Amino acid sequence: MVPSSPHNWKELPMDLSLAVRRVSLRLTETVRSSRGEIDSVDTCMVAIAHGGVVAYGEGTPIEYDGVTADDVARAVEADGPALLGQDLSDPEAALDRVERWDAPAGARMALDGALHDWIGKAAGRPTWSVLGTPRTLGPTVYTIGIANPDEAASAVRNAPPVGAFKVKVGGPGDIDALEAIRRMTPLPVRIDANEAWDLDTARALTPRLRALGIQLIEQPFPRTEIDDYHRYRELPDRLPIVLDEGCTDVASVQAARQHSDGIVVKLCKAGGVRGARRVMEAARRAGLTVLLSCMCESELAISQAALLAPLADHIDLDGHLYLREPPFHGLGLEDGRITLGDAPGLGVVPGTLSTSDLDWR
Repeated sequence: MVPSSPHNWKELPMDLSLAVRRVSLRLTETVRSSRGEIDSVDTCMVAIAHGGVVAYGEGTPIEYDGVTADDVARAVEADGPALLGQDLSDPEAALDRVERWDAPAGARMALDGALHDWIGKAAGRPTWSVLGTPRTLGPTVYTIGIANPDEAASAVRNAPPVGAFKVKVGGPGDIDALEAIRRMTPLPVRIDANEAWDLDTARALTPRLRALGIQLIEQPFPRTEIDDYHRYRELPDRLPIVLDEGCTDVASVQAARQHSDGIVVKLCKAGGVRGARRVMEAARRAGLTVLLSCMCESELAISQAALLAPLADHIDLDGHLYLREPPFHGLGLEDGRITLGDAPGLGVVPGTLSTSDLDWR
């Protein structure tokens, strides 16, 4: 995946080089949520090379907040050389600089990921081994988009061997699909409304959702409708609520504590492993449930997030399972659990996509 042509590289001091790619990841099928339909997602990948070691990182833009892959790539190109410094003899110092960087979270995620890949490769070991993270994590979920009952049942039938399901929902019509899913599997089922509900919908659906054994709901109401969250929490026998769009960083954890039971942590919101770790630790101190999640991302990004698995109550790392042409390989999935790769670094290796397909800048 790393281009050999010198003009694709930005030469840094001490023979340290940086390259940036804007990548379009095509999905195996169209995924529907309350936000719309997607069949591909854009992301940003970086490579840094120094001393015979090439390390990779992935940074995902939060498009519903108006950030694009181009925004992420431009930030990395502009500031990456200064953040990386003279060389990578002190990657921890570089990680400190990246964490403090005022840039889109996806840009911080990309450089943070590449540095974590570097740490393992420089040691000749998997990064998870260097950091003392378990190689096997989970069980993880498989996400099912908004669907009719037949489509939902088929999705369960054809799903990878996961340990739970997450279902996108948007309103009363989703009950039939959830009933079809429950007939197909006894595994835990979580639901994600992506801010699509109002309080009346939540009140009407909760008894039926409880009867179906739904485990929890992500972000039922718009992040601005704080009063709806407080009023829903007053209902007897309600569903636990975890915030995704409504909790992005350490500063928002304390507010989340006042109107939710937990938070969803994603590297693309927190700015990489370093930032996400701080959010997860703050949530733990606040007594909140922690879901470690992702967007539709490659195995590279999933391997970055997996370094934080011990801090999570639930693992929702399934974004790589929907990709038509995965740009990285190395993760395993067995008995519902993700197994990290044993190659040095993040444990994944570049796939077979050509450099022209990936549009190196």
